[in-house]
Amino acid sequence: MDRQNRVGSKFGGGGVMSGSESNVHRRERLRQLALETIDLNKDPYFMRNHLGSYECKLCLTLHTNEGSYLAHTQGKKHQTNLARRAAKEAKEANHQAARLTQKNIVPKKEFIKIGRPGYTVNKIRDTTTRQLGMLFQVSYPNIAADVVPLHRFMSAFEQKVEPPNRNYQYLIIAAEPYESIAFRIPSQEVDMRPGRLWTHWDPDTKQFTLQFFYSHQRSAQPRPGATPAAQGAASGANVPNPLNPYGAPAIHKPTYVQ
Repeated sequence: MDRQNRVGSKFGGGGVMSGSESNVHRRERLRQLALETIDLNKDPYFMRNHLGSYECKLCLTLHTNEGSYLAHTQGKKHQTNLARRAAKEAKEANHQAARLTQKNIVPKKEFIKIGRPGYTVNKIRDTTTRQLGMLFQVSYPNIAADVVPLHRFMSAFEQKVEPPNRNYQYLIIAAEPYESIAFRIPSQEVDMRPGRLWTHWDPDTKQFTLQFFYSHQRSAQPRPGATPAAQGAASGANVPNPLNPYGAPAIHKPTYVQ
């Protein structure tokens, strides 16, 4: 750098740099040293945008050249954000290790499937509200110890056994070591109010009972003067016979219980 012909300097002397010039010279020297020792292609926070400038993805700052970015990486803001990121990653790693350790502590239950349980299905009707419903009774004589059967309602679009049909939904009942069984029932809203959906597990007889009613079920009113055969068809012909996903019909033929 030429330091001659400066104010207050002698001929042939170097002259005195101002503070701003000294800072520019220092930053340029640091940039050259950093470019020789640091590979920006390996910096995960270094990014070049479509405008030709450079960005720091950690601090969300914009820089005109590599030297400006390198000077930024040595600053307090970038170093503080690096420390925060390292602390956050260490905390997440500890939490993940704790979850994996806790998961490994819990033993995984493994059962050998022994087949499908026996079951019966009945169509029922509430004599007070005239709501239609269904009663399921499933026998588990060889159920595993301390196991209680579970159930859930499944949409026709969740299962992968049959082609989806929006007119049906599925009731799944499962208990180890038996295979899970599913019943195809009409796709109508199930009344989830207390007392409408009822389950009971009898550990003595090893029988699981589930009963539910449909909400807003239209009850067929017989027309005046209709024959008994026509009245019976109007009361029970609109509910299909429930099937499981494997296509096997229910053991007990569904009937209405008045």
